[in-house]
Amino acid sequence: MIDQTPEGRRAFILENTTLQAPPHTPELTLHLADEITPIWRMTEEALETLGLPPPFWAFAWAGGQALARYVLDNPQIVAGKRVIDFASGSGIVGVAAAKAGAAEVLCADIDAFCGAAAHLNAAANGVALKTTEQNLLDRPPPPQAEVILAGDICYEAPLAGQVMDWLTAAKAAGALVLVGDPGRSYFPGERLTKLIEYQVPTTRELEDMEVKKTAVWALP
Repeated sequence: MIDQTPEGRRAFILENTTLQAPPHTPELTLHLADEITPIWRMTEEALETLGLPPPFWAFAWAGGQALARYVLDNPQIVAGKRVIDFASGSGIVGVAAAKAGAAEVLCADIDAFCGAAAHLNAAANGVALKTTEQNLLDRPPPPQAEVILAGDICYEAPLAGQVMDWLTAAKAAGALVLVGDPGRSYFPGERLTKLIEYQVPTTRELEDMEVKKTAVWALP
């Protein structure tokens, strides 16, 4: 059973991952796993809970890598601004925003392991950020958020629609909204404007091909 304190979660992550540079953002170093099934099973066993979602915190997914690359290459997007990394997973996008000069970064994910991973990955890259386990979809977008970054958010149809409505409300309130996505089944491309497309190296552990065409999109 995992010690369900922040320290216990960090210890589990450190024990079951290694420091690696994601292929599309080699200037970043993250605590990542090599195979999804073993760490998925270990997480379920440690938490004594079956049917958990995949450990999104343990991998650099294609959409997150693309969005992090775009932020690192265009630091003016986040420099000096308050940024939310929505559904942050490993925190790769939030770490990239912090390295690019964001005034404040909040990594938001309902999985407590994601918060632990984000803090470890921030420390590994010499930056600081904040985390929250609160479901931001339960309330209007924070008015203080100037930039909202969301990678790989369209795995499930109902959730994808809910997230896009929330992001649209954030855009209407004045935030810049950017989304990284490799063409997931429920991604509503007709609602966004493509900014750039990358060929992101990935793994068949996570995707259906070793190089995934992935784009960064903006809400118009």
